[in-house]
Amino acid sequence: MKQVKIKTQIRDEAGKKNARALRREGNIPAVVYKGGQETLSISLVEKELIHALRTSAGENVIINLQIGDKNKKDQNKTVIIKEIQHHPIKDNILHVDFHEISLTEAITVKVPIETKGEAVGVKRDGGILEHMLWELEIECLPTEIPEKIEVDIDKLEIGDAIYVKDLVVPPQIKVLNDLEAIAICVEQPSVEEVPEVAPEEKAAAEPELIKKGKEPEEEAAAEQPKEQPRAQGEKKEESKEK
Repeated sequence: MKQVKIKTQIRDEAGKKNARALRREGNIPAVVYKGGQETLSISLVEKELIHALRTSAGENVIINLQIGDKNKKDQNKTVIIKEIQHHPIKDNILHVDFHEISLTEAITVKVPIETKGEAVGVKRDGGILEHMLWELEIECLPTEIPEKIEVDIDKLEIGDAIYVKDLVVPPQIKVLNDLEAIAICVEQPSVEEVPEVAPEEKAAAEPELIKKGKEPEEEAAAEQPKEQPRAQGEKKEESKEK
């Protein structure tokens, strides 16, 4: 795997204030560590790191750091990126952790799993392609890290699956994932079920038809006989007290 060279400088000062000042100048604060050794605080140009990340190796790129020091002799360290911290909103790089490595010692990294072709179960039968694993954890020499693990999915039908043990990897690479784990599969398309409504529920849901008519009081008043008008000249009898 091709190595990328990046020039860096030792950081004399630490802290948030110093880190913000570096970022304003287009630089990134970073650290270099290796088990049992003193951690180095450095700074590097952001554009140079972004250029290194755009290689085909991505974050697994092998970097040769040329570390300048005002007080000591310059150093060269071979590293890989262990962690990159991004701003939660702007997404620019805030900090980088580098892990010093030896090109003759195996390391553990994760490489992306990429599909090749189109599954017949998706194309013909409308199935859904599911990625159960997007990365494969492997152990190998730094110079033997593959850019990706490619999987041919053309013959996958609905219900078929590709397991970790089915993935084709170079013989010098050790796979650390569970070999019986599913990496990729094709599932049945999801069908939305419409719940059946019971007859009694359906009847209750229907609005009642109310027959319009007279109110009970109006009906009672209508049944009572109307008072007949008096004939002309008829006198009303008056009760007299004796």
